[in-house]
Amino acid sequence: MDHLRSLRYFLVVADELHFGRAADRLGIAQPPLSQRIKRLEAELDAKLFDRGRRVTLTEAGEVLRAEARDLLSRWDRMTALVAKAERGELDSLRAGVPPDLPGRVLAAILTKFADTFPAVRLDLQELTTAEQARLLADRELDAGLLHVPVDVVGLDLGPVVDTPLGVVLPRDSPLARRATLSLADLAGEGLVHTPRAAAPGSYDALLRTCWEHGFRPASVRHARNPEFALGLVLAGHGVAFEPNVRREPRVVWRPLEGEVLRTRLAFAWPSISPHPQAAKLGEIAAGILQDDGVSRIVPPPHGPRPWDVFYDRS
Repeated sequence: MDHLRSLRYFLVVADELHFGRAADRLGIAQPPLSQRIKRLEAELDAKLFDRGRRVTLTEAGEVLRAEARDLLSRWDRMTALVAKAERGELDSLRAGVPPDLPGRVLAAILTKFADTFPAVRLDLQELTTAEQARLLADRELDAGLLHVPVDVVGLDLGPVVDTPLGVVLPRDSPLARRATLSLADLAGEGLVHTPRAAAPGSYDALLRTCWEHGFRPASVRHARNPEFALGLVLAGHGVAFEPNVRREPRVVWRPLEGEVLRTRLAFAWPSISPHPQAAKLGEIAAGILQDDGVSRIVPPPHGPRPWDVFYDRS
């Protein structure tokens, strides 16, 4: 624990850039503070402060400041979680889900989790993948259901649910007469899709796969709300890619040959000091998501950039 105290003292000095003011904030005398910082420098074999007329951080000190804040934040969260668990007070789990998650799936997740952990309240928030990734990094969420690929670090990944995408188009479209379609058949059509900012990794992967299979959209219209997307499709502004779940009489869904477009969802949570029920939530959600007759659970990816493998580029 002495090392943690030294880091806390270091951060106060780094904030004040004045040993006297830092000592006042800490409620200790200046000489012991200076000695503690010197011992920390000796242990790290690095000079953390330049002590001239003005105290400034060295490059090593700047690095330590960023790392120490992150380490102490994780330590404080861990001790708080342990204390709550000891007192039986872990009564809520904050989780994000994407706006396009079907209502029946949302209800099933809430019901199953409540049946499994009746003492833990599942606090679900409707958030894009990008918003969830940021909140998970800031420890403002305990878990998040992400569209992958996504560029994140420091998270563990639950079971990955893979779902093939097909084409949604107006019922009166000439393409609706075909039983199946290839991406190349869509040449000249526009595309209606969620904004890139919502999930940059999956957005880029989808467009890359379209281009590689002969479909370069004439235009891309963005729609956050499924009903708005439906309106754009009906108005002839483009086709959309969705799983085979829509029950809307004015449009038709057609499968893509080779199932070259897929969407993949997985719950993720912080690798360090996770909520005790985060992994179980991922298992529950995966079981419900795959229970639609078309989705399946696939092995989690491996390698230095695992998120890059999630779209079939064959």
